[in-house]
Amino acid sequence: MSPAEFPAEFPAEPAAPERDTLDRPVILTCGDPSGVGPELAVRAWQALGASLPFAWIGDPAHLPRGTRLREIDSPAEAMTHAGAALCVLPHAFPAAAVPGQPDPANAGAVIEVIARGVDLVMRGEGLALTTAPINKKVLKDGAGFAFPGHTEYLAHLAGGAKVVMMLASERVTPPCRVVPATIHIALRDVLDAFTPALLRDTVQITAEGLARDFGIANPRLAVAGLNPHAGEGGAMGTEEMDWIGPVVESLRAEGYALSGPLPPDTMFHPAARDRYDAAICAYHDQALIPIKTLDFDGGVNVTLGLPFVRTSPDHGTAYDIAGTGKASPQSLMAALRMAAKMGAARRG
Repeated sequence: MSPAEFPAEFPAEPAAPERDTLDRPVILTCGDPSGVGPELAVRAWQALGASLPFAWIGDPAHLPRGTRLREIDSPAEAMTHAGAALCVLPHAFPAAAVPGQPDPANAGAVIEVIARGVDLVMRGEGLALTTAPINKKVLKDGAGFAFPGHTEYLAHLAGGAKVVMMLASERVTPPCRVVPATIHIALRDVLDAFTPALLRDTVQITAEGLARDFGIANPRLAVAGLNPHAGEGGAMGTEEMDWIGPVVESLRAEGYALSGPLPPDTMFHPAARDRYDAAICAYHDQALIPIKTLDFDGGVNVTLGLPFVRTSPDHGTAYDIAGTGKASPQSLMAALRMAAKMGAARRG
């Protein structure tokens, strides 16, 4: 399938870096082979071809039947062969992959593929890392996976790096970038977890990441309030007055371009987004509801703070539609494009 054969309703994607500016391929891990990862890798290659070379790590037997592939020994070969075939760095798995039916027997190999991808980008053989979705419960059941998710495992592999999760879409205007300070915890636990130290770390890591990987020299960050209407002067909560505002003022005095705390319900319309480069939010849904409403199919998960570039599509394994051809490749393609742009920016 050529790019022109994709359905007409797919919106135009932001351009990736020019091909001649890429000196290495992006590394793409297979994720859960029973999910949509393998089929989306094929569709992404069909659309991107030689314009954005990437090397897929996984078991060739897990790819859709009839896939035009080329097994390679090193990522560098993808720079030559990406236009002719999906370039595969083979990684043997113990079991077959049945779409929609995850097999814990493959859990160990899924984890190995992630570690192998990190090793390749850490050694400079890959420009950046893009990871396909995994299922944490399957990995825990099959291999004792001890991490809450991809992000925490990548931070571990990177030597315990302090990281933040950013969701980004460059398909909307202005771009939408959101960073939840607390992530996968119950809402009742946010009040204990969201602290002055965490807010300070989140702002600093986000600002450094936007400067290094997005080429934004002095990133403008908007800090959302924790409470409705940002507390409305203490009538709906006092955290904004007690410590969020003072932390923002302290960081602003250190040179960070900060605004806030702002009422969360008025931060995400176009005119508001035009005033900042990323929004720092207190908790998961405060950040993810806006971006998934604005661009459900094209959002990208970015890990800031790692010693390498990492992106991921902003969707899960989608077992319910795996193997049916219904899964959209838009988020994976956006993740690959963003990885290439970030990798080129970081290299520069």
